Amino acid sequence: MDKIKMRTPLVEMDGDEMTRILWQQIKDELILPYIDLKVDYYDLGLENRDATNDQVTIDAANANKKYGVSVKCATITPNAQRVEEYHLKKMWKSPNGTIRAILDGTVFRAPIMIDPIKPVVNNWKYPITIARHAYGDVYRATEIKVDKPGKAVLSFTDEDGNTQSQEIFTFEGAGIVQGQYNKDDSIESFARSCFNYALDCKQDLWFGAKDTISKTYDHRFKDIFQEIYDNEYKESFEKNHISYFYSLIDDIVARIIRSEGGMIWACKNYDGDVMSDMVSTAFGSLAMMTSVLVSPEGNYEYEAAHGTVTRHYYKYLKGEKTSTNPIATIFAWTGALYKRGEKDDLPELMQFAKKLEQACLDTLNEGIMTKDLCPLAIGICTTQVNTDEFIQAIRQHLDNLL
Repeated sequence: MDKIKMRTPLVEMDGDEMTRILWQQIKDELILPYIDLKVDYYDLGLENRDATNDQVTIDAANANKKYGVSVKCATITPNAQRVEEYHLKKMWKSPNGTIRAILDGTVFRAPIMIDPIKPVVNNWKYPITIARHAYGDVYRATEIKVDKPGKAVLSFTDEDGNTQSQEIFTFEGAGIVQGQYNKDDSIESFARSCFNYALDCKQDLWFGAKDTISKTYDHRFKDIFQEIYDNEYKESFEKNHISYFYSLIDDIVARIIRSEGGMIWACKNYDGDVMSDMVSTAFGSLAMMTSVLVSPEGNYEYEAAHGTVTRHYYKYLKGEKTSTNPIATIFAWTGALYKRGEKDDLPELMQFAKKLEQACLDTLNEGIMTKDLCPLAIGICTTQVNTDEFIQAIRQHLDNLL
């Protein structure tokens, strides 16, 4: 068969360790034989980020703004041990954080469901997508350790020199103080990304915060979401027979547990951090979790939700075979290819992406699995295979579908 032609490049962001190895295998076996791939390539491996003083990450994010769709391999966010291991100039920031900040994007994470692995929550029948506001709050908070009695005050001085202050607490002894913030424009971008993604997926959107306790901070989130929904999205939601729903975060958690799934769950920064791990674990495995960053302008960056699988990489360097699950990384590619086809009106590219996803699901549903999934499978005889064998099994299913 002739290779599928592309009109516009994908922005390709290469990564680190075992996922970098998987990345090349996936391209060689499941993409390049079928697609005349056009990419704008950026090497976000830690060595190249260090060599370019992390400019490559900035360039990759700006390329996403230019072309609209990117696919990213998992990358290392270095700690002190990594600085020593890789002989880095400094402890570079998270590439995902840098890209999110430049695109002003929201991260959407959803599980990949297969028949032999049932969610821990028995009534969940459909994937639950977590939408995480990835800016501010506790992640950019300023903290003080208090060693003696005294008064903590929250103070703000505007550009005209006017100051408003409010006492936080009078300490009678040692303690801690934390100040956090967010910005209206960031919350607005978060809201629009959520509403746009809900329309794109034709799914209901739920949002929860704690405005009864945080009567100014969390209430601002609630108000901005409602204003944008009422003024910009209500009509489109009603035409597509989907809904937007706000409630307190604890009520949302209870409703989620009792639901069948199938909704987008918008969360503030910390809530999204915690709940995305809860949802992924309840559905089975972080290696079966997709992740897409969506900007308010409608630019998309697809990746796997998991890390670089360091332990398997060290085995690989010793020449040992690994049984590393590539599914989420494959789905990063299929998501990006489908979106590229959708934006460029290339139905054959969209169809290929869906058939590759189906090939993955068919392989897993017949019991051919990597080591991490075999213990989770119920009601089926599983065959544990190494990574190479697993990718070859997927390719065989893909050829049958094509």
